[in-house]
Amino acid sequence: MKTFQKSYRINAEPSDVYSALTNPKTIELWSGYPAEMSVEPGSEFSLWEGDITGRNIEFEENRKVVQEWYFGDQPEKSIVTINIRPDGESSVVTVEQTNIPDEEFAGIAEGWREYYIGAIIGFFNPNF
Repeated sequence: MKTFQKSYRINAEPSDVYSALTNPKTIELWSGYPAEMSVEPGSEFSLWEGDITGRNIEFEENRKVVQEWYFGDQPEKSIVTINIRPDGESSVVTVEQTNIPDEEFAGIAEGWREYYIGAIIGFFNPNF
């Protein structure tokens, strides 16, 4: 099992980043797919037509999202913690995902960089 951890700078205020992580309509804007998401702890979520599913554990508005991501019959839970902190006119977002199966790690790391946080960065920093 491996852990992924990385910090990203996003050209948006923490409230906007939080919305991009938790509001299903905003998620659809940056991901291109309908999302099932709620800020109710214990609720389940689904992104990218079920490619990412799990359970919401904890929310601190504009500061933190904690989720369990499902990996089949894996006995140890994969916990994703996303911390958001203001930094001038932008935000620093730190992602930590624990208990990633070794064979899934490269794909998960690329997914965070390219499709998840990378897409949010692109959403807030369009190339016009």
